[in-house]
Amino acid sequence: MTKIMKKRKRKKLETFDVINTAIVVLITLIIIYPLYFCVIASFSNPKQTALGNTLLWIKDFTLDAYKYVIQEEQLWIGYRNSLVYLVFGTLYNLILTIPAAYVMTKKYLPLRGVISWYFFITMYICGGMIPTYLLIKDLGLIDSPLVLMIGAGVSCYNLIVTRQYFSSSIPNEIYEATMIDGASELRCFTKIALPLAKPIIAVMTLYYGVGHWNSYYSALLYIRKSDYYPLQLVLRNILLSNQLSLGSIESVDAETAAYLVHRAEMAQGMKYAIIFIASAPLLIAYPFVQKHFTKGIMIGSVKG
Repeated sequence: MTKIMKKRKRKKLETFDVINTAIVVLITLIIIYPLYFCVIASFSNPKQTALGNTLLWIKDFTLDAYKYVIQEEQLWIGYRNSLVYLVFGTLYNLILTIPAAYVMTKKYLPLRGVISWYFFITMYICGGMIPTYLLIKDLGLIDSPLVLMIGAGVSCYNLIVTRQYFSSSIPNEIYEATMIDGASELRCFTKIALPLAKPIIAVMTLYYGVGHWNSYYSALLYIRKSDYYPLQLVLRNILLSNQLSLGSIESVDAETAAYLVHRAEMAQGMKYAIIFIASAPLLIAYPFVQKHFTKGIMIGSVKG
């Protein structure tokens, strides 16, 4: 009887593994396919893409979309700006988030509860776009690249995750032993907490980095000089400048109309090329932090 029950249990586990694997594979394909489609569509003839012939593979291979995109001088300016905003903005966020999370783990911190609520309340209450704009204006940051780097210093969610990591992963006895040897709080933070917090620092770097790289709305509100545009705003402008105005075709000659139609077709190919160009840096960077990602983000979760 026991052997029969074990055999049934084994079959159930095998069935579960098969179903679970199938679901994971299906979800993975659903996630990967949009990017895969953008890649093959960017290398295909726009007419073939419009006809739906590029669902699985490249049709009429061409590099015209990338040629048109690369010829845009403003694109490289946007790349440079986004890299600057990414590096310095992420560094600024980490400098504020990591020490704040470490300090909030100390039970002897005066007004610890008040400080915690000071951060938490920002998750539920926001001033809105107009007060934020007026504040940025009063600070003299309108049309300044600094607004895209120091606009939002700390994400409350990231602060909570980082604080939980310090609380759960680093035993308090280590700090006590170090302080008995004469170490200060600053030395405990720099020599013990930071070296042991590499996983969560990698995760926070990825989170803040993705936020800065995809920053679009803030630049649209606060930046007017094209020399300060981030990549996302540059790509938006490139797409808009290549959109076909259907109403203008009737008022132009045949040659100009053909040019406008060709430009609209290329805009479709450029759209997919631009998506791939904008996604490539993060896709390249992700594998380098992947090994830390699961360990860092799962701290404090419910364990079975």
